[in-house]
Amino acid sequence: MDGRRRNPYELTEETPVYVISVAAQLSGLHPQTLRQYDRLGLVSPDRTAGRGRRYSARDIELLRQVQQLSQDEGINLAGIKRIIELENQVAALQARVAELQDALDGAASAMRQREAAVHASYRRDLVPYQEVQQTSALVVWRPKRQQQSPD
Repeated sequence: MDGRRRNPYELTEETPVYVISVAAQLSGLHPQTLRQYDRLGLVSPDRTAGRGRRYSARDIELLRQVQQLSQDEGINLAGIKRIIELENQVAALQARVAELQDALDGAASAMRQREAAVHASYRRDLVPYQEVQQTSALVVWRPKRQQQSPD
């Protein structure tokens, strides 16, 4: 959810409100076809305490999609079930990718903030080290000899 309390009486596309006769009428299918789709696991509506089917707006849309794939595209019901499963899997993976992208963006932002804090803490009296070019010259150092004083 988005952090807000949800009104228990608010209707969404997930809210199961349609009895089988209304769902059949809205989807343009026979009620027996809806029962068959439920048995096959194509569209599984919610159930009331008395085991009556309750369809949501999303279920009605799915029924229309099943009908379109079956009638217009000529896909059998087993194929339609597989298509629906794959579409659900793709949707879940897309949601997971979005979740991971948000986490990555948050981690990158936190890293940039920590990096900025480290840079802000640098001592300003330090100078960058520059590598000295190497030469093949040899420098010999000899300490000065102390002159011996006459005793």
